Amino acid sequence: MTPEQRQEALAKAAEARKARSELLASIKDGSESIEKVLNRAKDDKTVGKTKVTQLLKAVPGLGAVKVAALLEQAGIDPDRRAAGLGDRQREA
Repeated sequence: MTPEQRQEALAKAAEARKARSELLASIKDGSESIEKVLNRAKDDKTVGKTKVTQLLKAVPGLGAVKVAALLEQAGIDPDRRAAGLGDRQREA
């Protein structure tokens, strides 16, 4: 990997982290609902590559224990990314 390619990759990664951070902040402050976010997971790379656990933890009132219980109840692996959810899992 050339130094230029490395710099491009680092810039792209930083941009993705910033977009993910903004997404989680919008869920946390209530400007976006988790349902709307999950529905765009197939089309939006940022949402699609974010783990469902991270998205749910951003919802006010949901901590690690509640999120783990919800995921187990719905039969969703904690490491699953939003784009990998099926329709039934998304509804749960």
